[in-house]
Formats: sequence, C-alpha cells, structure tokens
Amino acid sequence: MIKDTRRFEPFTTSPISLIGEKGEWKGSFELELGEEELRRFHRDLIAARLLDERLILLQRSGKTSFAMQAAGHEGIQVAIAHAVKRRFDWLFPYYRDHGMVLALGVPAVEIFAENLATKADPAKGRQMPNHPGSKEFNVFTVASPIASHIPPATGAAISAKIRGTGQVVVTSFGDGATSEGDWHAGVNFAAAQGAPIVFVAENNRYAISVDLPKQTGSENIAIKAKAYGMPGYHVDGMDVLASYYVMKEAIEHARSGAGPVLVEALVYRYGPHSSADDDRLYRPREEVEHWKQRDPIERYRRFLEKQGLWDQEWEESLRAEVEKELAEALAAAEAAGPVPEVWMFEDVYAEMLWPQREQRELLEQELSQ
Repeated sequence: MIKDTRRFEPFTTSPISLIGEKGEWKGSFELELGEEELRRFHRDLIAARLLDERLILLQRSGKTSFAMQAAGHEGIQVAIAHAVKRRFDWLFPYYRDHGMVLALGVPAVEIFAENLATKADPAKGRQMPNHPGSKEFNVFTVASPIASHIPPATGAAISAKIRGTGQVVVTSFGDGATSEGDWHAGVNFAAAQGAPIVFVAENNRYAISVDLPKQTGSENIAIKAKAYGMPGYHVDGMDVLASYYVMKEAIEHARSGAGPVLVEALVYRYGPHSSADDDRLYRPREEVEHWKQRDPIERYRRFLEKQGLWDQEWEESLRAEVEKELAEALAAAEAAGPVPEVWMFEDVYAEMLWPQREQRELLEQELSQ
C-alpha cells in the first residue's frame, strides 16, 4: 500500500494559506526550509517588484512600446521558480510572468533586452515586450494570444512522458484564459493522456475589464479540475510559502506518473491590465487599496521578522543590491544596441533560400541610402 504523503487536500472551499496576515506561521507541519532559502524568497520577491517598476518606466519614457504590470502576482511566480527543477523541467509562462522568469535565473539583461529589442536579446528582437523565453532555462517563449500556449505545453508534457525523461511541465495563465477553447482542449487532452503537467491559473479576478463572475459560473477555477479527472488546488497566491508547498506537491504528483494537476492561485494585480489600459473605468480605487493591504512582499517580510531573519538594515542593503544589479543589467542591454533590421531574415530556414537573400540585399541597399 502506497503511503499518502499529501499535505493538502484538493478542492478546498477556502484558499490554502500558511502565513497569517500578521506574519505568523499557520502550517500544520514543520517549515523544513533553511534560513538562506527563506531569505532568498524575500530577495526574489523584491527583485520581481523592482523589475516590474523598471519595465513600466521604460514604457512611460518611450524606450519600449508596451508593459504588462505584475505587482501583486509575485508570491505564486517566485514559488513556481523555486518549486521546479531548474534547467530540467519546462515552463510555459504567460505575459505577466517576468518575475517568475527572473527568479528562475534568466539573466536580467536578457529580460531588458527582450523588452528593448537590442542585440542582447536571445530572440533577436522578434517578440513583443514582456514576452520572454529562454532556451537555457527551458522557458517556452510567451505567446500573445490568450491560452494559445496551453496545447503546446500539454504536447511537451506528453512528449516527456513518452520519452521517459522524468520532466514536468508547468504552465501559467490568467483567469481569462480558462474561458478559451484552447485551454479546455489542452487540459482535457492532458488528463486523457496522463501528462506530467501542472496548470497554474494566476487568478487576479479580471480578464482586462471582465471580472470573474462574467468568466465562469463555477464557484472557483480549481473545481473545474473535477470534470477532467485531476486534483484541483485552491491556494492563496499572495502567500509565497503556501504557493511553494502546493506547487511542490503538485509537481511531485505529476512527476510520479499520477497525471496532471490544476492549481488556482488567488492573486490581485495592483496596476492596470497593461500600459494600454485604464483600470479606473472598471474597478474602484477602494478595492485596489484593500488588496494592497495583503501585499505578498509585506506579508512575507512580517513572517521573516517573526522568524528573526529580518531587520531594516538587511532590507535596505538587499534593495540597494538588487537595484544596482537591475541598473547594470539595463545599461548592458541598452549598450548592446538595437537589433539590425536584416536580422529578420535569419533563422527562418536552416539555410537561407534565394528569395530571402534577394530581399535582404534589397533591404541593405535601402538602409544604406
């Protein structure tokens, strides 16, 4: 008989939480994380927030055309980065996950370069801003069409199962993605094939201006897992430790060959949907301020303080260190220079065909005039 080692029950009515609003540990089990790792969570939360702020400033200063705000999502994003096996498991993120990608280890210079379309961008400036990816860290490049990355994520997981690699795929998306046919097709196929994949809904309650009750008639997103025959976990995504432990359990479930898992992480985005959105038109300021009181960074700071792992001097030193790293990374990304227009012809075919060669020559002639 296999011993049930689960710490959490699926399909809970209330979201799973381990850190109280005052920073107290509420878990029924030992923390099992060392001081260094606990401090690392805080560093990654802060880095995600500061990166988000810099990306917004780049858009507002005209250096890039688009920005997706992620403040409020940091808890689940950092948790995922710590829960996966880095450079082994695969991630299929969505456009608000730059904090996750940074915490995973993708160099900040590459993230900035992707937003600025400079030569330091491994994608050679071919993506929209806030659409990172990484071959080194097995991060599938973010796609703009909502939920379009879910079927490919399922396909990657089925491939890993067939080849017996032991890899798990984690794919994240917003609550609005669960209204798309691609989402249902991908989740259903994953369940039918027993794919080693964890689906993570970063539920911030708004698909741009459309709130959750207009997205679904079910009581939450996690409960949808019942229809597909997989566990569904309802977790407080603004509680980084609850998110981490739930993700660890979900990933272990998938890796063991038990099939896919759906995790709903309740979060809240503090800013508008994107730099092209005015959220004042559809949500009251009082609501935003209410959720800012549950800030994932501040709650975790209170937790560290109760554990004797935080003081103001360390916080100031940490923030200064992260700010310096981000500033240097941004400077390096800008110094690389803009991507040459002729790069658009590269990597289309293994060997460039004659029409592309002719078109490149014509473009070079025009640019030289």
